[in-house]
Amino acid sequence: MIEIWKQQARRLKLETLAIYLAYRDPRVPWYPRLFAACIVGYAFSPIDLIPDSIPILGYLDDLILIPLGIALALKLISPAVMAE
Repeated sequence: MIEIWKQQARRLKLETLAIYLAYRDPRVPWYPRLFAACIVGYAFSPIDLIPDSIPILGYLDDLILIPLGIALALKLISPAVMAE
């Protein structure tokens, strides 16, 4: 079970790097760029929708919103750019 979580974390890191590289590509329209910037900003921001001091719920928003945002950003960026 722990190994599966580690693999998912590695995949998430790789996808985040791919989104960053695609964000810098001039062929990507402005709206996926803006969305990707918002996701990265939320991930690194100390301000959360639900404060981390609230048990379980504080980290749950990070565990749900960030992977969903990354998945949506991957869908907004064209497959040709992501393949490169």
